[in-house]
Amino acid sequence: MTTLVYLIPAALFLGALGLSGFLWALRSGQYEDLHGAAERILIDRDDKPER
Repeated sequence: MTTLVYLIPAALFLGALGLSGFLWALRSGQYEDLHGAAERILIDRDDKPER
């Protein structure tokens, strides 16, 4: 029973930390252009000069 005294606040803290990280990502625009990022991986860019 005494372990629950430590585990419940730890779980609540980690949940709040994850939620605040997700909200920060939403506010900073991390999820604005999902289609562009998905299509950008398919584009084959050869940055190396041919010899």
